[in-house]
Amino acid sequence: MNIVLFDESEINQSLKKGDERFEHCVKILKKKVGDSFDAGIIGGMAGKAVIKSLDENEIHFEFEPLTDGKKLYPLTMMIGFPRPIQLKRLFRDMAGLGVEKILLCGTELGEKSYMQGDIARVEKARELLKEGSVQAASTHVPEIEKFDDVRLCLSSIEKSDDVFLVALDNINPECSLSDFLGRIDFTKKTRIVAAIGSERGWTDSERAMFKKARFTLCSMGCRVLRTETASTVAASIILDRMGVLK
Repeated sequence: MNIVLFDESEINQSLKKGDERFEHCVKILKKKVGDSFDAGIIGGMAGKAVIKSLDENEIHFEFEPLTDGKKLYPLTMMIGFPRPIQLKRLFRDMAGLGVEKILLCGTELGEKSYMQGDIARVEKARELLKEGSVQAASTHVPEIEKFDDVRLCLSSIEKSDDVFLVALDNINPECSLSDFLGRIDFTKKTRIVAAIGSERGWTDSERAMFKKARFTLCSMGCRVLRTETASTVAASIILDRMGVLK
């Protein structure tokens, strides 16, 4: 853990034995009375928790808020369901990078059984996203929504002048992702929605849906990437062009 996260209702309570956060502070960090550890409120401020008393069963601490907790960036990732093992890593990586929202959707070429697995449950997804936020020492956890198909997912996306829409596609792209991003004035308030297909990509009918929804089809080169790899690469390129990775 690079930060110990608490719900707002927990921040003034003690940590008790059996809680993984207690075990982390005692066994991994080897903290003692008077020591502090990085802590924060989920969705709120980050700071230092100073240990006031500690015994084998309980840690009493006092939290001092110091920063905004590394707020999320204005990037939404729309992702076709990948294999469960990829999805697990993908959740952690997207949270680690700081995207603000993930839209998981079924696709016409995607394996339907992947959507029924335990890891695809929204509750489980939130746990993994939280782990990614902890790794990044952030208090802010991306939102997650799940849709049965592309059409339903697209209907949920807000359309406005400050939202730029891109779908990654190496079959019939209109331009490269770099060229698309080069047209955006990032000195102004902007948000981006980037769509990544499942392992067999988009169908022609899904490409037509994207175009109707005002998405630009873009490539990231001629190589075929795994969904998790494409998602991480695309998010990194976009965040870099936003200027947030400096």
